[in-house]
Amino acid sequence: MNTHTTHRTPVLPRVLAGLLCLLLPVLAACGGDNGGNKAKSSPQKEPRVTVSPADGAQDVRPGDPVTVKVEDGTLAEVAVVGGGKAWPGTLKDSTFTPEAPLATGTGFQVVVRTEGADGRTHEQHSTFHTLTPKQVNKVEVLPGKDTTVGVGQPVSLAFDHPVKDKAAVERRLKVTTDNNTEGSWGWVKEPLTERDRVDWRPKEYWKPGTKVTLEADLNGVDTGDGRYLVRSYNTAFTVGRSQIAKVDLDTHRLTFVQDGKTARTIPVTGGDAQNRTWSGKMTIMSKEGTIWMDSQTVGLGNAYGQWVQRSMRLTISGTYAHQAEWAESTIGRTNTSHGCLGMTTADATWFYDRAQAGDVFEVSGGKETVEAGNGFAEWNLSWEDWQARSALHRAAR
Repeated sequence: MNTHTTHRTPVLPRVLAGLLCLLLPVLAACGGDNGGNKAKSSPQKEPRVTVSPADGAQDVRPGDPVTVKVEDGTLAEVAVVGGGKAWPGTLKDSTFTPEAPLATGTGFQVVVRTEGADGRTHEQHSTFHTLTPKQVNKVEVLPGKDTTVGVGQPVSLAFDHPVKDKAAVERRLKVTTDNNTEGSWGWVKEPLTERDRVDWRPKEYWKPGTKVTLEADLNGVDTGDGRYLVRSYNTAFTVGRSQIAKVDLDTHRLTFVQDGKTARTIPVTGGDAQNRTWSGKMTIMSKEGTIWMDSQTVGLGNAYGQWVQRSMRLTISGTYAHQAEWAESTIGRTNTSHGCLGMTTADATWFYDRAQAGDVFEVSGGKETVEAGNGFAEWNLSWEDWQARSALHRAAR
């Protein structure tokens, strides 16, 4: 935008005008005459400023930079304000790059301060409005806020639609712990749902008592195919006591270890020869209680359809640990299920009352190791292999 006037009145509510006063303390007054910039005595040219996006621009992409060209003067400062706050960023070679993508569907004002050949400070304002996306990408964030979880629970964000620019998403994610836990983001693809998911897991199981926060400043991130993220998210949770269920399907026993000590040995039944249970590390995704289990939903035809008590989901593909009163004659003796881990009513009641989302099942004697995206099974990957699933880690190599 070209101009030869010294000032224009800011198009802002009073609260933003006050904010700009704080951002630009060197000015004599926000939106004022700036100590005589309208004086006609100086023959020098006043700075001519061009801002992109142009003044009044609509449907601006949130990730676009703000560029400023100055003639007959020197660029001193650029401030971008929108949504009731200042947007921090860096100014280099006349380009202001926000630290985070600008919010969607929001009006912004650009404040440019220049030094003229007359030795005076000049200020200009222009406005633009970011686009309101026609299509959005929704996010499921786990764990829930103010929850207590087991030592295997990752921080997890699952997206309704594919994420093409995974690095752009990952840059906007920040995990903080109260004990500097080492961890890494990694991307997985969920079976059945086909959702892209990014999880943050520690190098080792969490230390009990760790307090964790997630800041996901995602509003304005373009995930591809014209779909934007239009919200930012945060959550905070605490890691509870260490609880590991060590399952040996050859001996049909589950050893429940709390804080490093065996609390109970429980007889179980696993999947039969045609429907073997997954091996490897699986994390309790959720405690679902009483649910209807239908074999048709997991590709097993009409094999079963019944209500099941004290159910704890271990995989997306349908592996549970649960009460199996109908199989009590075989529990602890042989594997007769369709892939789940069954317990007697008494043992399932005891276990369910103590279990928490994020507790880990370490299963041996089953079929191949469960894939990382099939539930929270990333613990089956080495630390190096998990780090390699980070888009930013790959880009840095």
